[in-house]
Amino acid sequence: MPDLRTIIIDGQEVEVDPAMTLIQACEQAGVEIPRFCYHERLSIAGNCRMCLVEVVGGPPKPAASCAMQVRDLRGGRDGEPPEVKTNSPMVKKAREGVMEFLLINHPLDCPICDQGGECDLQDQAMAYGVDFSRFREPKRAAVDLDLGPLVETHMTRCISCTRCVRFTTEVAGVSIMGQTGRGEDAEITTYLGGLIDSELQGNIIDLCPVGALVSKPYAFTARPWELSKTESIDVMDALGSNIRVDTKGREVMRLLPRNHDGINEEWLSDKSRFVWDGLRRQRLDKPYIRENGKLRPSSWPEVLAVASTAIKGAEKLAGLVGDLAPVEASFALKQLLEEQGGVVECRTDGAALPAGNRGGYAGTAAIEDIDMAERILLIGTNPRDEAPVLNARIRKAWLAGAEVALVGPAVDLTYEVTHVGNDRAALQSVVDMGGTDEIRAKPSLVIVGQGALQGADGAAVLAAAQTVAEQTESGLIILHTAASRVGAMDVGAVTEGGIALALEGADVIYSLGADEVEIAAGPFVIYQGSHGDRGAHRADVILPSAAWTEENGLFVNTEGRPQLALRAGFPPGEAKENWAVLRALSAEIGAALPYDSLAQLRQALVAEVPHLAGIDMVPENTLAPLEADNLGDGAFALALRDHFLTNPIARASKLMAELSAGARARRAPPIAAE
Repeated sequence: MPDLRTIIIDGQEVEVDPAMTLIQACEQAGVEIPRFCYHERLSIAGNCRMCLVEVVGGPPKPAASCAMQVRDLRGGRDGEPPEVKTNSPMVKKAREGVMEFLLINHPLDCPICDQGGECDLQDQAMAYGVDFSRFREPKRAAVDLDLGPLVETHMTRCISCTRCVRFTTEVAGVSIMGQTGRGEDAEITTYLGGLIDSELQGNIIDLCPVGALVSKPYAFTARPWELSKTESIDVMDALGSNIRVDTKGREVMRLLPRNHDGINEEWLSDKSRFVWDGLRRQRLDKPYIRENGKLRPSSWPEVLAVASTAIKGAEKLAGLVGDLAPVEASFALKQLLEEQGGVVECRTDGAALPAGNRGGYAGTAAIEDIDMAERILLIGTNPRDEAPVLNARIRKAWLAGAEVALVGPAVDLTYEVTHVGNDRAALQSVVDMGGTDEIRAKPSLVIVGQGALQGADGAAVLAAAQTVAEQTESGLIILHTAASRVGAMDVGAVTEGGIALALEGADVIYSLGADEVEIAAGPFVIYQGSHGDRGAHRADVILPSAAWTEENGLFVNTEGRPQLALRAGFPPGEAKENWAVLRALSAEIGAALPYDSLAQLRQALVAEVPHLAGIDMVPENTLAPLEADNLGDGAFALALRDHFLTNPIARASKLMAELSAGARARRAPPIAAE
């Protein structure tokens, strides 16, 4: 615990860490300081001057509270604690002057500005500004930037706070934005007018304190006071980022990040932020039955009767849990099919995750352990694609001095890595190296991707990673790519022998949103899902269900933390909640599941898997010994082929298709002119 220092803020004595800045000390004391350029997760710029305070006995002019530390304050002549005033006449006059200067060139187009109603400049002009301006000169104009399909720019509104520059450089790790010129010619721009090649660029929309950077897909569609706001969880990757779903009527208008220091801090990947238009397209809104090779619309009684007849008449019944299924639906499907003598499998990508060994599929470390790590080993993963926000966290650790090593394909992760190799031999060399006292003395992590576990020797790769973690006394993080995987493993939706043996000889397959699995011709397929994607095209019976924003659901993230996604809207047409479809089907079969509400289902779920009751808590897992053969040969493959098109919702999104095409074009080798 650092030595605390006593200071006086607006007549109130407080004890604070001397390393704190004055703006942080004021926040700790409950005093609000206005700011535009300061952000707690970015470096200090000190260029907006809105956070000015008066330091008693200090300089005869206001001081920027974001750029002065508590240790820089001087006490009184007789040993009195230093004093800071945030509401004196000097401070009030200074803030009014700063606001007047900021508004000299601001276009004041609030009625037609998409930031209106949630604009920091608007709020602070009301709170700290004056109701007139002495300037009558023409306002400066600026050329708008083209940043691509996500961020719309109105640079005449820019106040040069440089938050966007600092975020893209420090957090996203792409040095393309900057400020050129001086005085009236100063402007924020990109290098040679280039696009921002980052999976996190949407965060500059949230960071911009004015309407200079706004969401292009959301622009002019709704005002903030028209929206219903629901706290939920992101399912586009397995990180479990905390989000807010804003709806207008029955439609999702936008997705925004919520702060959670243990998971996503306050960032969100572009895929998670902008995928909402995929919730409107290709939706399954009524049941279907395949007749003579074609799907025809049906009714719930008819489709449930056909599905129940198929299940009861099955010689071998298999169930598949898709990537977006909530834990409750996985649990209900497992109970329903096992009661009928069937099996259920959630490891649809073929990853060798050990059943019943939670340390082997959820790891032994938390995501926030990355912040303190000094050594990080990545095995068979590209976190920039698989979990961009987690990759930004690794970058933050690297900026703090952490050493990062990579075993797997060499990729640009926005930070320097020591590339050990891309094959099994490189991993074996790390195992043979063992752990030294020097390594054990430092906090370290081993992060294993699903691409490393999908080969025939996936169990051996996991065992090798576990050996490295034990030798170096490191925490182990299993980086999943599917939001539903850890929760389905928790409820035991696994089959001995994996997906290949589960599907072998099956004549009826129940697919719970398993769109990433190619099912061969022959078996009768019952598909339950929200979008008309690959699974629906192969189905003989379609049971339309809700997307994740349209039902209450439990999801367990990649570190094993249970979280609740709350319903923000209702499914379209005749689609029903996932657990309700399974409950209705069980009654039609004649083996009704023993619950009639979601609350009763959760009671049964928690009775069987008690740690799922600990919402937002990471249970401590231990690593059970793994029995595995020796490592095979060959290079590691990555789990994702296309970051933007990994699930049915993303593939239904027009914007994700545009981003995917843009990413492919940027990565294509240049062609020389003839």
